[in-house]
Amino acid sequence: MTAPQMPDPPVEGTARKRAIIRAAQRLFARHGYAKTTIRMISREAQVAFGLVAHHFGNKENVFLAAGAALIDEVLAFIRARSLQAASGAEALACFVELYFTFTQEHHDIFPTLIRCSPFSDDNPGLDRQRIGRKFQELIAEIESLVRRGQADGSLVPHADPHAMALFVYAAMVGAVRTVFLAGFADAAFFDATRSFILRAAGARMEG
Repeated sequence: MTAPQMPDPPVEGTARKRAIIRAAQRLFARHGYAKTTIRMISREAQVAFGLVAHHFGNKENVFLAAGAALIDEVLAFIRARSLQAASGAEALACFVELYFTFTQEHHDIFPTLIRCSPFSDDNPGLDRQRIGRKFQELIAEIESLVRRGQADGSLVPHADPHAMALFVYAAMVGAVRTVFLAGFADAAFFDATRSFILRAAGARMEG
């Protein structure tokens, strides 16, 4: 009797799933949603075609998972580097700067986040509410920094924190889309956007 096949060890299974996500991020960034297939993703990740379906079911689920994973990665990248900010204004400045830094250091995968954004019309048939809930984590993080800055007096005190967070995020998204999709911004564009955001938020920085 043939022994029953044992499942992959958890660590190996997790590594394979990560490989699929990263492959999907590269391919969706490069080719877009419509031109990327599950077979392309399985080849890029060097896993069996059926393993992609096993983990994610269909291409839409892979796409949304790839975008969600990027949001988690962006937040982890920023949080790991912004813990020492002395005020809410400095923390907000750090958030914006590091967000732009992440887009540049991950230029080969970041367009996937642009494509799956609830602000994108590239794929109108996708479940925008589902991915929108994930994007709310970025907005909520910004709002927490705004509230901190208002409490410590380093940001304008009377603005609605949620509205300000939406403004900050919209400005960042606009800047990133200009760089990645229009391609005509120069190297100082992100710095100018950061300065604009901080002025609009009434930021008072130490030193």
